[in-house]
Amino acid sequence: MRNPMRPAAAAAPLLLLLAACGGGGDPYSGGGGDGGGGSGDAIVVGSANFPESTLLAHIYAKALEAEGIPVQTQLDIGSREVYYDQVAEGNLAVFPEYNGGILYYLDPEAESGTTEETNRAVRRELPEDLAILESAPAQNKDSITVTEETAEEHDLTAIGDLEGTAGDMTLGAPAEFETRPQGVPGLKDAYGVEFGGFRPLEGNLLVEGLRGGDVDAANLFTTNPAFTTGDFVALEDPQNLFGSQNVTPLINKEAVGQDARDVLNGVSAELTTEALIDLDARVQIDHEEADEVAADWLSQAGLD
Repeated sequence: MRNPMRPAAAAAPLLLLLAACGGGGDPYSGGGGDGGGGSGDAIVVGSANFPESTLLAHIYAKALEAEGIPVQTQLDIGSREVYYDQVAEGNLAVFPEYNGGILYYLDPEAESGTTEETNRAVRRELPEDLAILESAPAQNKDSITVTEETAEEHDLTAIGDLEGTAGDMTLGAPAEFETRPQGVPGLKDAYGVEFGGFRPLEGNLLVEGLRGGDVDAANLFTTNPAFTTGDFVALEDPQNLFGSQNVTPLINKEAVGQDARDVLNGVSAELTTEALIDLDARVQIDHEEADEVAADWLSQAGLD
């Protein structure tokens, strides 16, 4: 089945909100510094305008700084339609991406695949001046999630286990999930699962609806901080309906040298979905500063 992949983060307003830190000079200077492109300028690390992207940008930047590589950050840049062009032009050197999301942007007809298949497809589609580095095990992808109580009551561990019970259940999800190929139609095609009802909900309303019983299952992203409570179970997706959405650095090749690439690959090797859920919770629920959370994780991972 052909399953066009949905970006992990919804499109945001096309606002370019710049927040530079580090050395002075033009924040769109690109360049590589030590371990970068050799121009003597800092590597510019960007982020989209949602908390997880900002957190990842701080992790990348602080890991590079720890190795003596000059860095600047530009945070909250908005949607992929804005920041992708900035990376391509060299105004941004490093950007935290999701491999399935960037593939969908480059080829909306791309099929869902494993991490390795997705990365191969991304590398085929990227222009010559851009590259992706190694993907982290961490994934921020769609899931069908139920409460722990529901999972135990109906013996649910994978999406296919819903086949006999979904007809008596209501699914909560963003409105577009009802019609997009990886949504309601995909659940039927891949697993034979058809929910009795559908309720359009977004963001925290999905978590509240699931917890309060307004819906019986919900389309949550797998790094949602709500998973730290132990109240929810993301059902396994053995048919890979939702594809791969591994955290993956997108770089401008000229602006990022091998030393910097090695540092970023080292970060990816240590970053798991479970770790990212905990970090997101510290930022989004406990309201800790993203840069401090990033520094703490790097220290715990031995990357500072």
